[in-house]
Amino acid sequence: MSEFIKRTITGLILVLLTIFVASTGGKTLAYFIFLISIIGLREFFNAVSNTNYKPIRPIGYIASIGFLFNSLGYNIISLDLIVAFTILSLSIIFILNKDLELSDIIISFFSIFYIPFLFQHIIYLDGTIYIWFVFITAWGTDTFAYLAGNLFGKTKLCPDLSPNKTIEGSIGGILGSVLVTILISKYFNFAPLGKLVMLSALAAIIAQFGDLVASKIKRMTGIKDYGFIIPGHGGILDRFDSILFTAPFVYYFVNLFIL
Repeated sequence: MSEFIKRTITGLILVLLTIFVASTGGKTLAYFIFLISIIGLREFFNAVSNTNYKPIRPIGYIASIGFLFNSLGYNIISLDLIVAFTILSLSIIFILNKDLELSDIIISFFSIFYIPFLFQHIIYLDGTIYIWFVFITAWGTDTFAYLAGNLFGKTKLCPDLSPNKTIEGSIGGILGSVLVTILISKYFNFAPLGKLVMLSALAAIIAQFGDLVASKIKRMTGIKDYGFIIPGHGGILDRFDSILFTAPFVYYFVNLFIL
């Protein structure tokens, strides 16, 4: 089976799974976000372990469980409590373990708020039509950037981070995100269209920044892919890297300018 066919089939399965989870919402969505958060954390920890960093893995997993309980409605497990627990526990471990460097604590803290915390914003959109724009803009941008880059790409975007990305592909990704948003908004009568178009254009730019952040981390840690759990795509972070950035952007844009 060619790499393109494998990538297409697994991509379609992932899209269908995402549609099912987002449509069902509630506990199904909460457990799905928890699952990809745990897998994403593991991929990140494995990547940075290739360097001299020594991330505190258990704290990351415990914090993810805290986010899960919060999303399931256990209000006693608040975001403030998770932040306080993370800071205090990492500080205590830093004091007690003489082999740890401050950089190990910083990378551990970063991992928790880069992966499970940003993923939580998908849950914040549960029950609204706007949850779909997280995936429409992120994956629409990825798809059209890939197609436009292959067809028209000549000028490198960030050759040091991702040599295959081009400015033409980036523009194609933005236009593709806007086009898909217009078509879906017209078909399902989503409104206000003007603000949704603005949302999709800005989210497409944010999505590409998310992709570049993941690329820089991979470049720094000397890996090609974060994992192999999604054949043809790599790991969870390879497929959801742009969503990590678009989810909070969509959530805050909607709350500030639409609702």
